[in-house]
Amino acid sequence: MGLDFRNTNTLWASVLVATWMRLGLETAIICPGSRSTPLTVAIAQQPQIDTVPILDERSAAFFALGVAKRSQRPVVLVCTSGTAGANFYPAVIEAYESRVPLLILTADRPPELRDCASGQTIDQQKLFGNFPNWYAELALPSSTQAGLRYARQMAVQAWQRSRSPTSGPVHLNCPFRDPLAPIAEPEAQALQPHFDEGAFFAHLDPVDPAFFTLGGGSLSATEQALPLAQWQACDRGLIIAGPAQPAQPQVYCQAVAQISQTLGWAVLAEGLSPLRNYASLNPALVSAYDLMLRQPQWAEQFAPEQILQLGPLPTSKGLRQWLHHHEPLCWQVDLSDRNLDPLHQRTRTLPFSVEQLAQALANQPPALKNHWQAWQPGDRQIWQRLAAHLKTIDTLFEGKIAWMLSQHLPEQTPLIIANSMPVRDIELFWQPGDRQIQPFFNRGANGIDGTLSTALGIAHQASPSVLLTGDLALLHDTNGFLSRPQFQGHLTIVLVNNNGGGIFEMLPISQFDPPFETFFAMPQQVDFSQLCAAYGVSYEHITTWQQFQQTIRYLPSEGIRLLEIRSDRKRDTQWRRQLL
Repeated sequence: MGLDFRNTNTLWASVLVATWMRLGLETAIICPGSRSTPLTVAIAQQPQIDTVPILDERSAAFFALGVAKRSQRPVVLVCTSGTAGANFYPAVIEAYESRVPLLILTADRPPELRDCASGQTIDQQKLFGNFPNWYAELALPSSTQAGLRYARQMAVQAWQRSRSPTSGPVHLNCPFRDPLAPIAEPEAQALQPHFDEGAFFAHLDPVDPAFFTLGGGSLSATEQALPLAQWQACDRGLIIAGPAQPAQPQVYCQAVAQISQTLGWAVLAEGLSPLRNYASLNPALVSAYDLMLRQPQWAEQFAPEQILQLGPLPTSKGLRQWLHHHEPLCWQVDLSDRNLDPLHQRTRTLPFSVEQLAQALANQPPALKNHWQAWQPGDRQIWQRLAAHLKTIDTLFEGKIAWMLSQHLPEQTPLIIANSMPVRDIELFWQPGDRQIQPFFNRGANGIDGTLSTALGIAHQASPSVLLTGDLALLHDTNGFLSRPQFQGHLTIVLVNNNGGGIFEMLPISQFDPPFETFFAMPQQVDFSQLCAAYGVSYEHITTWQQFQQTIRYLPSEGIRLLEIRSDRKRDTQWRRQLL
């Protein structure tokens, strides 16, 4: 549908939306409200845009975050004036920290209705502080040629700033005067016969998402200064691959293999890296490093002199302590200007994507010696012993859930991993393979908020997906179930119900009760079967490993189902400590 000339507000809003459509907008999430009416009408009347209405703003923002994570392109998020936008804040923070593009549109009252006790009005200027990549308050709508060109250019800027130089959220505050509804105004209608819409938008073309994902252009002269000789001369070098959600995971994994082959270094890959799911591409892969480094003889034998850090550091506390103790020279491979070194090491930044670094090394001869081979016997030994232990466990131990998922999920399944214990169980128990499972996660701010909504956004109009979550993370976002009628696709929720915050059992505070149970573990007495019934979600109580294996091996094509696995967090904590 073309521009909407019914009145100035509808024309202005439709210019914004039409601009984004030409740049590649596919999805918009709309929260209800009056002041945002022009934006909602402009989006809703475009059948090419997948428009999802969601009641709760916090849930809506995380749903949008999930869609943007999967699609690797900006998603528009709309709300009315007042406190509605404040509910977006946690997702905005996560989008900034994990570099996810969002276009956040908060409708607002015009300047003359601010600071005068007008209803549903707060100060929305820079509402999200420094977290957006860019903030702007749009001018009041105008139907002049100059005003419409301004709206078009601000839309272009917002789109670009959400993608480059680093993906992240952009916030546009959008004031509107009445009429908010598409009531006819002669002034705007008079423009239509003389307006050349084709010429107005002729210069706008979609930009390939890979342009941003892979760095946006040719390698700079910096590649000539890569310390290749220094790297290849080092027999105590490591490649450490942290959490990563690349647009092309196989290309990413091939790039890491190329770097490893050139340097001869082992690749320590955490469970949130795609490397564990394309294991045969990289013979230098080491995934049991957390358990290996708990053994003093191995920890000393493999003390590193140099590391290539790909993205953020892995979750493993043991790995971080080991690096902190030995202080290797750290080469941080990352295109952004973010500081990804919480250990404050001897760090140098290489302004490349992983794929670009591999390209720079592609014509170099491979290392004369494969130093990674020293890691292999220990890695194999630990996985053999760990698998043997896990096979003998008949009780529903939390760690075995991650291990079972790594072997029995259908190939290429998107797997959303909640924070706290699930992400740590994935790191310890996710066995490498070639099932090409696609891990997704909110490891920017590492919070539990929005877990369910993010998962629904990732699964929306995508392959059947799975969410691995604890009970508190799920309960923190049960409003996410409100989007079930609009949700298209399938999500299986694997709920680890240990009746509280299991991760706190691993901390020293667990030895002090009171106040531990009441204020830290916080057990909740929720009947999940009844919760699911209230929202129309399918429910199944898993009581055996055989039942679990059969249930996750084949995923439905639509709907939401919840598989509840009840466990004992105190017993499971004891088991972990004995194992480790």
